[in-house]
Amino acid sequence: MIELKRSSAILSVLLAALLGSPLALAAPGSNSKPNIVLVLMDNFGYGEVGVYGGGVLRGAPTPRIDSIAHEGLRLTNYNVEAECTPSRAALMTGRYGIRTRQREEGPPRGVWYGITQWEITLAEMLSEAGYATGIFGKWHLGDTEGRFPTDQGFDEWIGIPRSSDRAFWPDSNSFTPGTHPDAVFTHVMSSKKGEKPIELEVYGREKRKTMDAEITNQAIDFIRRKAKGEQPFFAFLPFTQTHEPVDPHPDWNGKTGYGSFADVLAQTDSYVGKLLDTIDELGLKDNTIFIFTSDNGREGVPRSFGFTGPWRMGMFSPYEGSLRVPFLIRWPGKIPAGRVSNEIVHAIDLFPTVANIIGVDLPNDRVMDGADQKDFLMGKTEKSSRESVVIYIGNVLFGVKWRHWKLLLKEIEKSASGAYVIRDLAYPSVYNLIVDPKEEVAELNYLNDTWVDFPLYQVLEEHQASIEKDKGAPDP
Repeated sequence: MIELKRSSAILSVLLAALLGSPLALAAPGSNSKPNIVLVLMDNFGYGEVGVYGGGVLRGAPTPRIDSIAHEGLRLTNYNVEAECTPSRAALMTGRYGIRTRQREEGPPRGVWYGITQWEITLAEMLSEAGYATGIFGKWHLGDTEGRFPTDQGFDEWIGIPRSSDRAFWPDSNSFTPGTHPDAVFTHVMSSKKGEKPIELEVYGREKRKTMDAEITNQAIDFIRRKAKGEQPFFAFLPFTQTHEPVDPHPDWNGKTGYGSFADVLAQTDSYVGKLLDTIDELGLKDNTIFIFTSDNGREGVPRSFGFTGPWRMGMFSPYEGSLRVPFLIRWPGKIPAGRVSNEIVHAIDLFPTVANIIGVDLPNDRVMDGADQKDFLMGKTEKSSRESVVIYIGNVLFGVKWRHWKLLLKEIEKSASGAYVIRDLAYPSVYNLIVDPKEEVAELNYLNDTWVDFPLYQVLEEHQASIEKDKGAPDP
């Protein structure tokens, strides 16, 4: 049970205070807690959207996504983890992905395991606070009994349980059924809280083309249904694009004239526009937090045509092209419009920030890594609540960031075939991300800025000490 509930005595006092307050006179259909719509792209680089230097440059203007920035806040230093599952775990739990994989005994779980039932998700926190919760799209945080989205706080789900790369399998003429219990076709799945998920269509290339359009329509239906009641809602849309294979919807195929990636970028802008129009049409704009972001940077494989803007490499790497992605947030009247900030924020910060906004306590039986960014997002302070982040690839600690400095214990290079090769370092690399945003030349030893070793190593050592003390997340 989530440790967010108050004692009955405290509830009685609060209820009495509420009945005697102006909030008791609120109009029918209104609520004090904001609705939340969270759009999460899949392997979507920093440089795709117009306000981040993409859009027209990428063959597809993105006016609807850009409008979120114009009406709200754009972060230029929003950080995630280097791979899909750890990044989603961090977003959902407010804890670094490595913590969600820590065992009570033995080595950490595999990087694609997901989260255990013991973890408290953003959806569970919101559900406990009275929210209706729906997820429409990719989960990738557990595909065994008791670990699907509707086991982890969501009231309803339709989408895919795993990664979109499996959409290739049904079209492969070398696929051999029965070789391994996990080597099976992915199906679109659907479930309600308390029910066992059911399998729908096979998730192949044809289904892939229409998946994000269906996700959008299902989310809009959820929003319309919930707007009729008193309950605030959380609509989570983890789109399946732009993870490979990048297959546009038939209605968008060839529309830009610049290829499939541009077509998908254009269709995504249209889908986000439909969500924004629905919120506005229903009169929910001023009481809805709308977020657009990504789980990690562009694909790390050759001929994946994502764009990381000025940053080096893509996902599966410790460089900014992997870790730094778009983050746009709109909440009219609460978050100042047109603001841009280069302050460090991490995906793990969303959980405690939302907790503060809706007025609930954080779990106190586990380490929470996220920082409460409410005052920062709402413009009450220009400074983020954090100065540092840690960087993992898999279960290996690669380095840390502190302010605009980065320390890497290991580097990654691309081989002639395009594969990533890990290079251990005799002495860590230090990069100044303001002077050298592409991380092309590490700082040399014994120059003026070697003083940054001290704060960088402090972040590293404090995190390592914390992990050593962590009891882990119990199975299953």
